[in-house]
Amino acid sequence: MNVGDIVRSLGLEVLSATEGMEREITGGYASDMLSCVMAGAHAGDVWVTLQAHQNVVAVGDLLGLACIVITEGARPDDATIERANERGIPILLSGQGTFGVVGQLFAQGIGVAGSENGG
Repeated sequence: MNVGDIVRSLGLEVLSATEGMEREITGGYASDMLSCVMAGAHAGDVWVTLQAHQNVVAVGDLLGLACIVITEGARPDDATIERANERGIPILLSGQGTFGVVGQLFAQGIGVAGSENGG
């Protein structure tokens, strides 16, 4: 499954890095604490969060994440979107809560990278 697949299946809005729609998703991670994401997420993961500030782009770039899904209708500012475009990090938006988005991703076979639950 790639980023474009989840955009279509979850009806997500693409805010940045449209060239990243073909990135393969190898697992998923959900957290709003950046330190937890840095310790637990893996390259190729889709990261689900309600955080919408510039630091999410820095973490996504550092870890080589496939994309970032921002939930609950939160919207990053223009500077954050610009930085995501510069770094090639797809930022996707959902009006749903984090729990619902994660549930849908899991139902589509995206699990924790390296676990028996998929990924």
